Amino acid sequence: MGFLRSAVQTVARASAGPLSGIATPEKWVVDWFTGDMANSAGVRVDYDTAMMYAPFFAGVRVIAEDLGLLPLFLYERMRRGKARATGHPLYPLLHDAPNDMMGAMSFKEALQGHAITWGGGAAYVVTDERTGVIEELWPLRPDRLKVCVRQMGKGRVERWLKYRDDVNGIYANLAPGEFLYVNGLGFDGVRGYSVVELAANSIGLGLATEHYGAKTFSNGSAPAGALSHPENLSPEARKRMADDWENIHRGIDRSHRVAILEEGVTWQQVGLPNDANQFLETRKLQVTDMARWLRLPPHKIGDLDRATFSNIEEQQIDYVSSALSAWLTRWEQAILTQLLLPEERARYFPEHLVDALLRGNTVARYQAYAVGRQWGWLSANDVRERENLNPVDGGDAYLVPLNMVPAGSSPATDDEDDARAVARRHARMLAGRSVAARERIAEAWAPKIAEADQEIADLERKKVGGLVDEHLDTGDRGGRSTSAFIAALQVLYAQDGPIAAAMTALWLPIITAFAADVAEDAADQVGHEDEVDLSTWAHAYTLSHVAYRLATSFGGLRKRTEAADSQQDAAEAVVDLLTKWQQERPEQTARWEAAQLPNAAARETWKEAGVRQLQWVARGSKNCPYCTKLDGRTIAIEEPFIAKGDEVEGEDGETLKAKRNTFHPPVHAGCDCEVVPVVAD
Repeated sequence: MGFLRSAVQTVARASAGPLSGIATPEKWVVDWFTGDMANSAGVRVDYDTAMMYAPFFAGVRVIAEDLGLLPLFLYERMRRGKARATGHPLYPLLHDAPNDMMGAMSFKEALQGHAITWGGGAAYVVTDERTGVIEELWPLRPDRLKVCVRQMGKGRVERWLKYRDDVNGIYANLAPGEFLYVNGLGFDGVRGYSVVELAANSIGLGLATEHYGAKTFSNGSAPAGALSHPENLSPEARKRMADDWENIHRGIDRSHRVAILEEGVTWQQVGLPNDANQFLETRKLQVTDMARWLRLPPHKIGDLDRATFSNIEEQQIDYVSSALSAWLTRWEQAILTQLLLPEERARYFPEHLVDALLRGNTVARYQAYAVGRQWGWLSANDVRERENLNPVDGGDAYLVPLNMVPAGSSPATDDEDDARAVARRHARMLAGRSVAARERIAEAWAPKIAEADQEIADLERKKVGGLVDEHLDTGDRGGRSTSAFIAALQVLYAQDGPIAAAMTALWLPIITAFAADVAEDAADQVGHEDEVDLSTWAHAYTLSHVAYRLATSFGGLRKRTEAADSQQDAAEAVVDLLTKWQQERPEQTARWEAAQLPNAAARETWKEAGVRQLQWVARGSKNCPYCTKLDGRTIAIEEPFIAKGDEVEGEDGETLKAKRNTFHPPVHAGCDCEVVPVVAD
């Protein structure tokens, strides 16, 4: 099959093939005479025109590009775990470049695009004639392939490919082992359904809608109409009148011209306006329809109507674990069964690395790393590798909590109980000594926090107020819609939007300096002489605070807007909320941070200083039955005082259910408890 290898390379390198002729017509010539895929919209739909429909092209591109950018590794099974089989001939073809003309991503996204649109993507396998080792993989044009199933005797069935290139005079039958074929859902498991053929009606409707919109705007956005003359006109007169009207008024450049009707001529509209045809609603529905055909969350192809900050990450995870995962599995199984020898399959296997698409934000990743680090299944170098950082000396150690013991071990002795009692008394002594220092630091920084938050509230009033005027104004200028207002809010409160940038710029220097003051006092409290740098931690703390504020602010504004009965009510509700934020939120934020940040920064400092345990010390406990229950609780410094989902029972029998892991106070508004280090006398 060496001739096919040369032919494929020649076709791939050629910028233009031979001209179409009667003997060897191009595909578009055949389609022109034989007809296109049946659809009810009256618009031609084939594999070329389908890719001109934006929602369909966007969906195909999303899946093909996402699959192409994921690293594909060949692994070797070990006694425990796995190792990358870099010495296997397939490894560089799958991971780096399948041939000398394209990288792995270009190769994979091309085959994946073929698999979606045509039902299957195929590549020609080039092997060494002497050893049979695979040397190259070349994608094959799907319009020149036909999948065949052959009976080989004794009930055995094989899949063959017929390759027919009339333009270049290449004809070949490819046997198993000479090709890689990835197919999607199909009726027999051998050939996949073509989404273009199945979705011809949906794509045709979308193309028809686009064509209708283009023609409407080319006609000045006006529907069709008729000119009526009171007398009978000759055919020549009718044609001249129609031509004159078209020459004067047809086209977007001639729209809105003044028409002068003479001799009793009248104009009568015979078409429906776009709002009556539900033109925009139809276009929106078609985007959702394409997402349904391709099993995509609508936001992946630009439909953000139902996307929020709270659910878009979950939609991304669902997309990776369902739609994309199905294609990844098809690829991996195709490579396993078609490119690896039967005796190799028990030892080697391909697998995509999907971590890149499942990465959360910085704070979420760091929290996950902290859990893995403290429970001993991640080392520092494991974390650095996942963050694309070089390893460090001594970073391969795995840590475990000190309070973890093997099952069946003896409980604490009386001496250990006495030691804990001593530690508790010492903790109370330290708490009393640290109260004045922490209060002094918090009082110094609280006004600065309030001032920064006031600037943010004023900025939100200005920016959101502008959107209210633009989209919800019911005056002479008019507004568009509440949905347009919510979409604009999404942009304003995006993580890379102007509000997020302002929050980060205002809060980061304050929180960094605030944390540095707390760190100095906390280190002195336990006799730690080395300087503790909390700048990285303060940056993550700030980003977490910004993300929370963006989500809650956008959610509050959206809730007020959607609950209103009219645009005017929505505008008033939004302005009222913005005013409330300006008047109340700066002081609330300052009070909360004055209680939370000193405890959080002190805990990070004590971790750096080698403190192993913390104790909860309640202050003003008469007013807080929940804090009374927590008073004196001692835990390892890496563990939460209250785990997510735990319930703390108060004196009156009511319970407070934790919505997150609580590593330090406060647990509620007005809580002034503290954590203190537990150190031996």
